[in-house]
This record gives sequence, structure tokens and C-alpha cells, in this order.
Amino acid sequence: MKQFTFITISLLMVFAYPANAQDAREIIRKADEKMQGEETSQSTMTMTIVRPSWQREITFKSWTKGRDYSLALVTAPAKEEGQTFLKRETEMWNWNPTINRLIKLPPSMMSQGWMGSDFSNDDLLKESSIVVDYTHKIIGEEEIDGWDCYKIELIPLEDAAVVWGKIFKWISMEEFLQMKSEYFDEDNYLIKTELAYDIKTMDGRLIPSKFELIPEEEEGHKTVVVMDDIKFNEPIPDSFFSQQNMKRVR
Repeated sequence: MKQFTFITISLLMVFAYPANAQDAREIIRKADEKMQGEETSQSTMTMTIVRPSWQREITFKSWTKGRDYSLALVTAPAKEEGQTFLKRETEMWNWNPTINRLIKLPPSMMSQGWMGSDFSNDDLLKESSIVVDYTHKIIGEEEIDGWDCYKIELIPLEDAAVVWGKIFKWISMEEFLQMKSEYFDEDNYLIKTELAYDIKTMDGRLIPSKFELIPEEEEGHKTVVVMDDIKFNEPIPDSFFSQQNMKRVR
């Protein structure tokens, strides 16, 4: 009878708490692939930088291939058109046609704002991976904008080259949508919050099409990104992600 009771309790615990640490990592992996594509992604986005006394708009194209390759091209405004940003394995570069200069970005620049926005160079070039560079643990459940979500804590691995000391992500139980993220520094202070909106079908998958990034201690500051177009898993050769292509991609 004791054995039966133990087995029964064990089964009840399994069904009551089905998401263990491995499940948390799998949820993060699926959510990451939902937005990045299992192999590649090609997107066009409009970013609006909002400040208390002004705002400006930047449009850009982005290509990614797995974790090792990404390329971004600024298409507007005219004074910044043609700037490109490249990640190729562990190296990151910026090409500025106005000054005809190619600059290698050191790891120390990954936390700096991209194009003056609240998004960091790491957000764009993805030096770090939310799947590979962190441990994952489901710490609760919460509804975000009508979606039932897992709340998952991400703690960086000891040797990981990451910007953040801790991340909380709210991932929807259905569709694996990243509805909300909170980013903390090494001293456990909340630095910024990212919210996702306007869920729609793009290239055959349901994803958020609008993102709002709000810094914690800068009142009236935020950056809004709208996904104008995205395509997943179309072939892109490794040679596309080259310093030569930074200067000619359009």
C-alpha cells in the first residue's frame, strides 16, 4: 500500500508540474526559433526611437543564419542609409559608407545602444544566445495580454560572454510567443522591459509584429520596432555574411 501511495503521489507530481528544467530550456528554444527561424530569417523592420522632446525613425533589413551569422542594413534615413552591421561567428563589424570606414566591434560594445536606440548591439547581432548561454527554470505562470504564459528565469552560465546578469521571460503556453522580457544587470537591478504586441501570421507562423523596449530609469524613453515583413528558412549561403558584402548589400 505504501508503494502504491508513493507511485500515485509521484505520478500526481509529474502531471501537476510537467515543466522541469529541461522543459524550460525546450520552451525557450522553441520561442527563440519561432522568431529567428530554425535555419534562417530575412526581415524588414521600422524602429522608432522615442525621447521626451523628440523622436526619430530608422528602417533596416536584417538577415540571420543560425547563431553564428547576422547582417543588418540601415535603409533610412538618408544620412545613415547604407550602414551595415555584421556578425560572423565571434567577430562583429560596422561599415559606415559616409566615412568609408570598417570598424571591428569589441565585446565591450555589445551593451551599447544600437543606432542610439534602447536596443543594444547584442540585441541586434546576438553575440549571446538565450538558449545556449543560460540556465532555464520555470518559476511561475501569468497571463500577459490575454495569453497564458510560463514565467522563466534565465541565469547566465559562469563562462558565458553575456550582457545580462539575469533575464525573466514570459512565454505563451500556446504558440511559444515571447510576450514579455525583463533584463537585469549583475547587481540584480531591472534595466529594461520588452513587451510584444500585435500577434499576426507572417510567412505562415503566428508571431508578435510589434515590440516595445522601455528602459527602467529613463522616464519618457522607449524604442518601438514594427516588423514590416519577414521570411523564414530561405537558403542564405555563408558567403553572404562577409565584409565584402557589407559594402554592397541592398
